[in-house]
Amino acid sequence: MPMDPDQYLDAAAAALELPIAPEQRPGVLRNLQLAAAMAERIESLPLDPADEPGSTFRPVEPRS
Repeated sequence: MPMDPDQYLDAAAAALELPIAPEQRPGVLRNLQLAAAMAERIESLPLDPADEPGSTFRPVEPRS
């Protein structure tokens, strides 16, 4: 079931007690739609049983 950005925004803002000004609502909705589209693309990628998330990020020293 696709996400309804209007319903999600209303529910999330209420849960967080976060006021969203009327002039901000279009931008917040666009951001939610963009994030949902990115998530859909990522979730559509097939994963093999050997695919695992990295458990720890270890930065390396930059080369000179």
